[in-house]
Amino acid sequence: MTSTGGTPDGGTRRGIGARWLAFVLAHSEASDRRLYGDRKRSLLGGLGPTVVEIGAGTGANAPYFAPGTTWRVVEPNAFVHDGLKGAAERYGLHLDLTGGTAEHLPYPDASADAVVSTLVLCSVADPAGVLAEARRVLRPGGRFVFVEHVGAPPGSRLLRTQRALRAPWGLVADGCRPDRNTEALIRAAGFADIHVERFRLPLGLVAPHVAGTATKGA
Repeated sequence: MTSTGGTPDGGTRRGIGARWLAFVLAHSEASDRRLYGDRKRSLLGGLGPTVVEIGAGTGANAPYFAPGTTWRVVEPNAFVHDGLKGAAERYGLHLDLTGGTAEHLPYPDASADAVVSTLVLCSVADPAGVLAEARRVLRPGGRFVFVEHVGAPPGSRLLRTQRALRAPWGLVADGCRPDRNTEALIRAAGFADIHVERFRLPLGLVAPHVAGTATKGA
């Protein structure tokens, strides 16, 4: 159930780094289900009928959306586009796939019921700009839904380590910033109602996580 509304090749990435990331994502879906499956099932199962997902990778979130959902995906990595189309077919989603970046979503104001970001805000160039775009395209009462790893608590040894290793980590992890305070960015983005769960996973440098929803006001 796939369409390619928009321009899938606009703003896509095709270099060696993008190919490597696509390979990693394609071979990590089982671990993603093990680590995040229960939370994703709870957060993503009731969304729709129109969901925007930023940085959807190979489609790890597709199994959690309701069949028949219009799945608008902004994904700059050209090497995962075929995987996204396959995921849409398997799970009965109406895919609208475009390249480009989350800082410039190609959708009208107030046109989406939900915007989804999972393990994406750590690596975008302008997270505040991404969150502003998410608010813009959400209808009143729509939800920004997130699962993200975040910087460790202030003063902690882990935060010092995250900062010390930020540059080499970013080189091998597609620009990821392990010390980014994503929760604070979400709280400052102008949403009317925010619910955040903080939790840790056995993932070393990126163990601290947040998950939850942020609702757009009227």
